[in-house]
Amino acid sequence: MGPGNKDPIELKNGIWKHIAKGVDVNDVAMLCGAEPREVLQIISNNKIPAILSYSSKGKWHVAKVRLTELGANKFNVEIVPAKRPYPINVKPNQSVGLSIKYGYGKLILETKVLTLEPSPNPNGRGIVVLAMPDKIDLVPRRNYFRVEVPKALKVNAQLWHRCCEADSNQTPPENSWQGNLVDISASGAQVAIDAEQKPDLRKGQFIGLRFAPLPYEDPLTFNAVIRNILPTADNKRFCIGLQMVGLESSPKGRQKLHQLCKVVEQYYQINQSNAKLQDFQTTKLTEKPVF
Repeated sequence: MGPGNKDPIELKNGIWKHIAKGVDVNDVAMLCGAEPREVLQIISNNKIPAILSYSSKGKWHVAKVRLTELGANKFNVEIVPAKRPYPINVKPNQSVGLSIKYGYGKLILETKVLTLEPSPNPNGRGIVVLAMPDKIDLVPRRNYFRVEVPKALKVNAQLWHRCCEADSNQTPPENSWQGNLVDISASGAQVAIDAEQKPDLRKGQFIGLRFAPLPYEDPLTFNAVIRNILPTADNKRFCIGLQMVGLESSPKGRQKLHQLCKVVEQYYQINQSNAKLQDFQTTKLTEKPVF
């Protein structure tokens, strides 16, 4: 049993044989390759929401959904009503991604749209029928904790209005804003921009983000949505909170996600090393001389 589990889980040949509502499945069980349908059954039983990400007309979009029905080779998700509803422009045979937060991390999967159906709920926004994925990946929870950029590094970042899907080789347009990366996680980042630049940005807007994690490394480019914009205490800078989008819906996107996780781990290790060095130096300064 995993920590806090009240019900036993038998793992045989990489498949969960027992599924119980409220079970806190551990990382080892997931990494052993449980069947995707079994994983989705747990998500459905616990009524855990998911985020559907898809591309439409060259731009990424996201929508909150919940699992409603599972079949042998397909499953249904219902679009959750939003305060500001907008059309969900997905089409049959289109590749989409799902990300699902669970206690120990985030589950990500790529699948295809089979068909669209009306919602049985009068206030519903529709049902999307999806193909059962071949696999479901797990990104450990530690990668989703925000890690500050090491103080010794100055990581320049660029933001720009999204005109198309961001690509690794894409050159940011001239009307981009220059800033510094403040912190980062596998799901988002924070960028500080001087108020003098008067950034034409707003909450909920999709943008492009580009930065080089270390001076000798190639830049990484992401699609992101603005979650918040907050001025600093002196009103000299704006801190832009960003959420990455589209990373789970294609092999290329998942490759970027792995790169992002690597950056998080790099920054964490540098910060830990600096903290240990500082503690060592402080101890040396406070030690009493021995005569």
